[in-house]
Amino acid sequence: MNIWVDADACPSAIKDILFKAAQRTCVPLTLVANQPVRVPRSRLINSIQVSQGYDAADNEIVKRAVAGDLVITSDIPLAAEVIEMGCFALSPRGELYTADNVRARLNIRDFMDTLRASGVATGGPPALSQRDRQAFANHLDSLLAKRRR
Repeated sequence: MNIWVDADACPSAIKDILFKAAQRTCVPLTLVANQPVRVPRSRLINSIQVSQGYDAADNEIVKRAVAGDLVITSDIPLAAEVIEMGCFALSPRGELYTADNVRARLNIRDFMDTLRASGVATGGPPALSQRDRQAFANHLDSLLAKRRR
């Protein structure tokens, strides 16, 4: 298993959790972003900088991930694509995407895009809470524990 992170929008607190987990479990971790990302010095942790193009980081993750890998993303279309490839997908808020719930999330996302396009102010997501961090850490630990079995 490798862990791939859609790092452009991933909160620093979540990256810190991932850095510690990669070191603790010896699982390779790669952050993919369209800007430089600072990572700790480790043979297990690295970053890939991609071009500034739309979905460039997402496309790089899809190109490199294989079935059984874990992808950390808040991008619903990316989550849907990697799940279809046989990967696991986890949001930085601790939501484990599945084939069933990602379809519903795509529908909601498309509906919200339609609202925004028609001029309705929908607001953004709330700030990352301690509960979100804990949910993320718990799901991450669970997935990494399954890997060891």
